[in-house]
Amino acid sequence: MAGAKAGKNATNGAPENPVPAFELPEKRRTKKYALCCATLASMCSVLLGYDIGVMTGAALYIKEDLNISDTQIELLIGTLSLYSLIGSAAAGRTSDWIGRRYTIVFAAVIFFVGALLMGFALNYAFLMVGRFVAGIGVGYALMIAPVYTAEVSPASCRGFLTSFPEVFINVGILLGYVSNFAFSRLPLHLGWRLMLGIGAIPSVFLGVCVLTMPESPRWLVMQGRLGDAKRVLDKTSDSLEEARLRLADIKEAARIPAECTDDIVAVPKQSHGEGVWREIFLHPTPAVRRVVVAAVGIHFFQPATGNGAVVLYSPRIFEKAGITSKNKKLLATVAVGFVKTIFILISTFFVDKVGRRVLLLSSVGGMIISLACIGFGLTMVETHPDEKMVWAMVLCVTMVLAYVAFYAIGMGPVTWVYCSEIFPLRLRAQGSSIAVAVNLVTAGVTNMTFISLYKAITIGGSFFLFAGISTMAWAFFFTFLPETRGKTLEEMEGLFGKFNWRASFKNKGNSKGKQATATTIGDVQFVTSG
Repeated sequence: MAGAKAGKNATNGAPENPVPAFELPEKRRTKKYALCCATLASMCSVLLGYDIGVMTGAALYIKEDLNISDTQIELLIGTLSLYSLIGSAAAGRTSDWIGRRYTIVFAAVIFFVGALLMGFALNYAFLMVGRFVAGIGVGYALMIAPVYTAEVSPASCRGFLTSFPEVFINVGILLGYVSNFAFSRLPLHLGWRLMLGIGAIPSVFLGVCVLTMPESPRWLVMQGRLGDAKRVLDKTSDSLEEARLRLADIKEAARIPAECTDDIVAVPKQSHGEGVWREIFLHPTPAVRRVVVAAVGIHFFQPATGNGAVVLYSPRIFEKAGITSKNKKLLATVAVGFVKTIFILISTFFVDKVGRRVLLLSSVGGMIISLACIGFGLTMVETHPDEKMVWAMVLCVTMVLAYVAFYAIGMGPVTWVYCSEIFPLRLRAQGSSIAVAVNLVTAGVTNMTFISLYKAITIGGSFFLFAGISTMAWAFFFTFLPETRGKTLEEMEGLFGKFNWRASFKNKGNSKGKQATATTIGDVQFVTSG
């Protein structure tokens, strides 16, 4: 009977248990290896966060101990971003030369030296030298962490993993705030030096741990080490089939023939970074031009919307709002760091589910309202100096916390996620370094001029200005940035091509069940979904 039944099914042409022509390997249930790699790489962002956070409170004691002016405090706080520019500019070439992993180690070593110099500083000039060295290390870390994380992450959770650098920046800021409060009761000459010098400890831990990480698979392909790249991709992909496809895409981007299966191959010279600057600035394709404008735009607006002013000068903001006790100002500052950290952790779980564009627009919208309310509250306090306006003080503190929460939900992490994934492989290191350089210059100018700005236009007026800049940022993001959720790194150039540009705003990032068609014209790949 079984034979007859089988025959009957065969006769009808519909087998009882049809077997598909091919079957993809079962999707893995865990991404622990990619998670560990992203976590270790992103930990170098703690260096930047700690330096930002600890200087916020340490500046109060440095000014008193070294008897320096507000202008010198502005330079001390704000120049870190400009010093970081040197490390960020060099990191692109360094990471192409010695690899992403050893560039992270190099960053940790430089910051270690800088932290020790600041901790043993005898005067303002010595302190600025330590700040300069630490800033170079911070610049290296700031650029390389999101690049490595994006290159090792599978597309399904790349947004989640590439938001980790921003998570650890906020963890570092919180640790810096806690360090301020913990050492605030020590003798004046000793407390701020311990606050700064203890930052050398996480850099040692980071430098040792990073050596256990694998190298970026994309860098390995650029060096012709296909066998090593395949082994890393096998461990960091959702399935072996995805690993094979990722390797094929990277080989194509590196201009290595698809049929090449050797473990070690000769790579065309252009894959090592030669001619990159010419392709970015002198002869960019329309897609590359749009990618550069998008990356530079989002990195300009991130610091221009006032985050540095709120984070670095929060004790002054709280003082202007009516809080006079030094301990209470530091406690309120710790609350800022705590809120930022909590909300950045929340955002990591939504960046791949909701999408970059939705989070970014929602975040900036909330920032606009918060900044306007801070400006209103500070203006009311400033115009009624003889009255104790408790409601205005509560409004200012609440809106500062709301601002950092909205920033942490979208603007903070999405900037790094977006920039790390939109550049094509051959331009990724140098392109990211350009965008980060814009970020650092803008942050440096904003941070170094905040005190002078609020003295010129009032502190309330300065926050109204930030609210206006945030409105411009929202308009730029709404009209110019497409959704990148669910796209592989090798598809980004096609996403920014002429054909896909307008349609990308209607794309929700979910291409399941659709067939993709790719057409290559010159250096640009246009991808359409059927």
